[in-house]
Amino acid sequence: MQSLTKRRLSAAGLDTLLREATGVGCRLETELTDGWFNTAYRVRLDDGRAAVVKLAPPAEAPVLRYERGIMGTEAMVYRRLAGLPDGAVPTPELLYRGEDFLAVSVLEGTPWDKAAERLPAATASALRRELGAITARLHTLTSEDGRFGYPAPEAELSAADWRTAFTAMVDAVLEDAARWGSDLGVPAAGIRTLVAEGGPALDQVTEPRLVHFDLWPGNIFVDGRAGAPRITGLIDHERAFWGDPAAELVSLEFGGDIGPDSDLVAGYRAAGGRLDLSPALRHRLALYGLYLGLILIVECGPRGYDGDHAGWTRRYLAERVAALRALG
Repeated sequence: MQSLTKRRLSAAGLDTLLREATGVGCRLETELTDGWFNTAYRVRLDDGRAAVVKLAPPAEAPVLRYERGIMGTEAMVYRRLAGLPDGAVPTPELLYRGEDFLAVSVLEGTPWDKAAERLPAATASALRRELGAITARLHTLTSEDGRFGYPAPEAELSAADWRTAFTAMVDAVLEDAARWGSDLGVPAAGIRTLVAEGGPALDQVTEPRLVHFDLWPGNIFVDGRAGAPRITGLIDHERAFWGDPAAELVSLEFGGDIGPDSDLVAGYRAAGGRLDLSPALRHRLALYGLYLGLILIVECGPRGYDGDHAGWTRRYLAERVAALRALG
């Protein structure tokens, strides 16, 4: 089964799209096939610059509720990151934004998931510390209107407080699950009860900070050269929301240890980030893992995921449900 959200253009169509929107055409070099939501092409612009062009899904494509308008979210994040001190959060430069596309600069380096096996342990440790510091600086950004949740108005998933926003976010994915007939392995009512029981812990989050929420190794570019390892950039900011910065740990865990003595947390704290690993924070982390688990299962429908990946998503969610139930 193929992804139902992909929108593809020929080389001529891509050139026409850019030329009409920006006055600058392009030559197609290759399609980047790692992603399953947007379509991405590496191109060479008429002025010689290399760029990546991301196309939003067709208007009629089935998307999850929180995914409505997320290309605008990505453009907003690039704008906000550009306002930080130079190099604080390395990321591509936003070159052009159209109604249904973005063009960004090409990063140096390699996605971490593709470089991981070649990285010596000491290099990986240094990079995890740097990643913690970069994440702390990303979390200095706060919502301009003071609201929590997803910034895209199309999603209608924001609120004045974190408990209300997060509850709406979970409800939206549960509604998507019903629409797609997703097998969650647990009744939706049971999930809503678990979220309601975590309300007091959610209420401790009082300031909406930027959360990328997709910092798995494939979205982190690295240069692992001996003697000067560095992170060259974070990509794919479209799934960002305003909320609890601790939620970042859920995707960061896919790349390694996130415990209190980990390199990642050490780098985060050294850069000024605060992580009070209290029972309330651990409860919130369990809720955020539950939320991600729901997304991973439900997106299997429109993305065309099946087989081993679909089985893994069900196990992932089951583990998060069990962890929340164990909290009592």
